[in-house]
Amino acid sequence: MKLNILCIGDIVGRPGRRILADKLKLLVKELNIDCVIANAENAAGGSGLTPQIYAKLLRYGVNLITLGDHTYRKRDIIQTLETADNIVRPANLSEQAAGRGVAVYKTGKGPTVAVVALIGRLFMKPADCPYNAIDKILPRIQQQADIIFVDFHAEATSEKIAMGYHLDGRVSCCFGTHTHVVTADEAILPKGTAYITDIGMTGPANSVLGRGTESVLKSFRTQMPVPFEIASGDVKMNAILVSVDSNSKKAEHIKRIKITTELQDSASYDSDDGKPEHFNNF
Repeated sequence: MKLNILCIGDIVGRPGRRILADKLKLLVKELNIDCVIANAENAAGGSGLTPQIYAKLLRYGVNLITLGDHTYRKRDIIQTLETADNIVRPANLSEQAAGRGVAVYKTGKGPTVAVVALIGRLFMKPADCPYNAIDKILPRIQQQADIIFVDFHAEATSEKIAMGYHLDGRVSCCFGTHTHVVTADEAILPKGTAYITDIGMTGPANSVLGRGTESVLKSFRTQMPVPFEIASGDVKMNAILVSVDSNSKKAEHIKRIKITTELQDSASYDSDDGKPEHFNNF
């Protein structure tokens, strides 16, 4: 049986959420999508996730949510991480960290899809070895799910590519997030795993990684603390569509998806975002 799985790149603030609200359900219908996975670690004001926004993403049509280095930026998400079964934080964080590293979704066709989140170690905050972490997790997941996807939230392209080959033939898809810049290297690896170094972001394209260009330029030029507000307008959803044979568990096709809309929204955040809590931080 063939399943179509949509993976959505880092959702950035209100503009990123708005395009999902406007476009996702129609896209699911048009492309016969069986499962939607979205990285939402930047969904609240550009950094973190709140319980209210988590609930909205589910209403928009997201089935599984992944997080990354901003997992705990909004502390009120911790209870959701501890109780919900469809949202994951990086599995190679401390075993004592709140939340789970694996989530499973049962599709309407019957087969189940599992997603695992991992975080890189190059140019990132300290974390356990992602390779050892996934090696320990995979035997258990293979007993729980028919199809396995891995979101590797990492900065270095070399680290992401290495993970792709490490997992080739062992999972159906390994996709990268975090850098917010879509790469053009989507491929089916030799042993049947779909791979892309970075899906890109879902948010305002006329920006620096979703933030206002003037603020980022000022920070880079002056080396002074500057609040990075969310940009507006020219909003795009970047995603990949992966077709998987549920019997062989191998990917048959991977395609980049870009959806464009004109959301001329000047607000940097709405009532669910809260106020920006950070400076010079993507």
